[in-house]
Amino acid sequence: MNRRHFLHASLASAGFALMSKPLWAAMQQAHSQMPSIPLKIAADNLPLLAADALPAGQPHAALYRLPNLSSKKGMVSATLTAEPYEVELLPGKKTTVWAYNQHIPGPLIEAFEGDIVEIRFINKLAQPTTVHWHGLPVPSDQDGNPQDAVPVGGERLYRFSLPKGCAGTYWYHPHPHGDTAEQVYRGLAGLFIVRAKDDVLAHLPEQHLVISDLKLAADGSIPDNTMNDWMNGREGQFVLLNGQRQPLIKVAEAQRWRIWNACSARYLRLALPGRKIILLGSDGGLLEKAQQLDELLLAPGSRAEWLVAGPEAEVDLMAMAYDRHKMGAVAPEQDIKLATIQFIQNTSAQLPERLRSLPPKRIPVAKKRVVFSETMSMEGGQHSMQFLVNGKSYDMQRVDFVSRVGDTELWEIFNDSHMDHPFHMHGMQFEMIDSTLKGKTSPAPWRALIDTFNLLPQQSARILVTQQHKGLRMYHCHILEHEGQGMMGQVLVK
Repeated sequence: MNRRHFLHASLASAGFALMSKPLWAAMQQAHSQMPSIPLKIAADNLPLLAADALPAGQPHAALYRLPNLSSKKGMVSATLTAEPYEVELLPGKKTTVWAYNQHIPGPLIEAFEGDIVEIRFINKLAQPTTVHWHGLPVPSDQDGNPQDAVPVGGERLYRFSLPKGCAGTYWYHPHPHGDTAEQVYRGLAGLFIVRAKDDVLAHLPEQHLVISDLKLAADGSIPDNTMNDWMNGREGQFVLLNGQRQPLIKVAEAQRWRIWNACSARYLRLALPGRKIILLGSDGGLLEKAQQLDELLLAPGSRAEWLVAGPEAEVDLMAMAYDRHKMGAVAPEQDIKLATIQFIQNTSAQLPERLRSLPPKRIPVAKKRVVFSETMSMEGGQHSMQFLVNGKSYDMQRVDFVSRVGDTELWEIFNDSHMDHPFHMHGMQFEMIDSTLKGKTSPAPWRALIDTFNLLPQQSARILVTQQHKGLRMYHCHILEHEGQGMMGQVLVK
């Protein structure tokens, strides 16, 4: 019996009858040590809207840009407010979303390397929240850690500078412990681009594609997570691009696309069937050289930059089926159309041979090992899951590792579980060296700066990490439901 069928059967049983006594005892012990986080759980059979209920085919909507209120050169100043907001996605059906400045996706913040950023944040939610600047090299006390929650009705000023070399495609979202998943699936996520003043691709016009998913009940409301959502990570029946279902994107000249996977748990195996993907950049900016691919897998939280050009034609942007080894009774994976791309004339662009020069790899002076794992329990006849890091559930009061500013460290991340897990570290970009699966080690296919990457079951990866700021940093699975149930640790940088 495979793991999925076993788990599905166990939900209806009185316990894990097929498990060995030592394994069951170990799981009970781990469960008893896990901090109690009450979960909101919706019924699995809650009626949902049909997956084609939202209108499709509208012109691609540009992102709303957050106005810069500062007239000072080198300063970005703005106000960001998180609050409930009512929208009508379907005629006669009201949906209450949680949004930044009443926009979904949240506003795009743009700045240049060297700028100082000041964001006044106001919390009008009924829950404490934070703003985490995903991937940005900001000080720990400005990074929206769970320890720094802004209370209900409160506000704070986030202030940080953007160092040279950090140009890239970033985003921001809440990070309060236990409530991150809900706040994101109800709509709280925004975009952040840091630009280089010497960008070799600055002449290319840009398209911004924020891919998210949305679950809607039959009455138009956003339901709580089901037990399957908590186990596997939430995937809504609607996969949206800039808040739209299957929009129409017209391409009249070669373009630079910035793409965000802002989903809580959905993996995006992106493809333009019949055409190659020209990959220009990753989370932390441009690659050294452009790469030609048939497809690109973006894990939750990851970003990419593409060159989009070619002959006149109509092509679909697709998220191809991807098996990430979900648990329980789940529907088969399927291809999903994200958008229609109309190349309305032949387009081309000449790229420089070298897009960027990354600094030489430094020799690590310390090593750390992170192990992701899962356990299952039927304690008291109730099914529960645990998602652990190095055998422990997240504790805000515990420091798991200590590092030093400026030291380059070799981190080995191992996925000792039966499900894909994307690894993310706060406040920095790192470089992958290689990965190992089934005894075969493969070097990273190209040099890139990233802050999020996927690990297959029983796969390990080695990365080079150099912390530039003192303070507490989080590292965790970026399936938000797993992070919220304990798959997170902390490193104190001194």
